[in-house]
Amino acid sequence: MSAALPSTMQAIVARAPGDASVLVLAERPVPEPAAGEVLLRVRAAGINRPDIMQRQGIAKPAPGVTDVLGLEVCGEVVACGPGVAPALLGQRRMALVPGGGYAPWCVAAVAHAFAVPERLSDAEAAALPEGLFTVWHNLFELGRLAMGETVLIHGAAGGIGTLAVQLAHAAGCSVVATASDTARFAELQALGADRVVCWPTTDFVQACLDFTGGRGVDVVLDMVGGDYVRRNLQALAFGGRHVSLSFLQGSAVTVELLTLMQRQLSLHSSTMRPQTHAEKARMAQAIARHVLPLLASGRIAPRLHARLPLAEAAQAHALLESGQVFGKLVLEPS
Repeated sequence: MSAALPSTMQAIVARAPGDASVLVLAERPVPEPAAGEVLLRVRAAGINRPDIMQRQGIAKPAPGVTDVLGLEVCGEVVACGPGVAPALLGQRRMALVPGGGYAPWCVAAVAHAFAVPERLSDAEAAALPEGLFTVWHNLFELGRLAMGETVLIHGAAGGIGTLAVQLAHAAGCSVVATASDTARFAELQALGADRVVCWPTTDFVQACLDFTGGRGVDVVLDMVGGDYVRRNLQALAFGGRHVSLSFLQGSAVTVELLTLMQRQLSLHSSTMRPQTHAEKARMAQAIARHVLPLLASGRIAPRLHARLPLAEAAQAHALLESGQVFGKLVLEPS
């Protein structure tokens, strides 16, 4: 470790599985970059649902990964591991990381990091990596969403949802979005939603059929699970693809295989953490080619709900779980 850097830092960990109150600042060593990695002085870290699942004890870091929470960061390169060009020193990078983001310093694989477009602030950049990988892989690779098709995006006001709406619109697709609050409709439409459905008061299945003239949507991007899966299948067109990102209403679902077979529907799902280093690197190359130019031009941009100090991670988690967040929450070390 460079003499200019401290050997320890104060980072956010969960002292035990539980609610947001278990998040505390704890002393951890400042990590050292291994081969192919850089050490970032973290300027901001995004908050994601998988962080909550880790805090609850539902999801655990891979063996050898720090217990410090946080899967996406933006920061300045302050040290390079073996095989990494020293020219990266001082540059801003936004990165998907396996853990360690809720801290003043974090290591990131160069292959999973991007140069930050100049127009983006540190907070905006930190709000992007998890969403970029998740939306690209699930919507365009697994869901095979193509120009001219129609997609139903649940949870459109969330961090993943707001990004998915913009990317689908930029790809030349029609977007049906669901949200719980009509106050969010105008901004969701400004992001690219063609039809916004208030799910507490409106049947989204019928809304999708009405919007498509009875045909149904080509892809569903679902974060809800539970009974939504059955209803999502009713909203799909012949040959439609259902992609599950999460299961806020339960992971156990029942599907009628005959329906899938007769209408040639397909079910897909993924989570980013178990993906291999090489697979994430492949996705990063595709994102750099297809999506970064959209960020650089301002055609798509993250929607920030709030920026909070790192020490207020517990409050940030509680806010995200409240369902009142529109876009992303970001933590900033002091």
